[in-house]
Amino acid sequence: MKKFIKILIIGLLSILPLIASDKTKVDVSYTQVIKKFKSARASKPFFKTSYGYAIFPSVGKGGLFIAGAHGKGRVYIKGKHIADTSLSQITLGFQAGGQAYSQIMFFRDKYAFSTFKTGNFQLGAQATAVAINKGVGVNADYDKGIAIFTIAKGGLMYEASVGGQKFTYKAK
Repeated sequence: MKKFIKILIIGLLSILPLIASDKTKVDVSYTQVIKKFKSARASKPFFKTSYGYAIFPSVGKGGLFIAGAHGKGRVYIKGKHIADTSLSQITLGFQAGGQAYSQIMFFRDKYAFSTFKTGNFQLGAQATAVAINKGVGVNADYDKGIAIFTIAKGGLMYEASVGGQKFTYKAK
């Protein structure tokens, strides 16, 4: 029995560096994606003027006629990570394929953020995200207190669909 406990303790201690390195990878992923959005002409000004933002480094989307998307993210206020969030999306219509993208949502003010953090926040089918392409200037603005930007990571998806996004909010 003592030998089993000893092996268990050694095993647990040996995976601690792996857990720590995994957290470091996650933090680096968020840092890298935030840098990409900060360097994009369309989204850069929002970092200075918004109350805060939710960032999703990797959102996966795929389907045929009915598509789903999901991603995990973090919420930042004044550059500080204050909460975790997730994004879920269902769309219906003519669509086929799969893609991955990064998404950021800026909150214009405390009211927009308060609405988001209720945990029941949903974006309707009419909400649009500005796709950031390298070197392309876009005039973007808030819609109902939220501005959304995406950067494609890969994949190919054709779609003419309607749907909405739903978000969760879990304070740290």
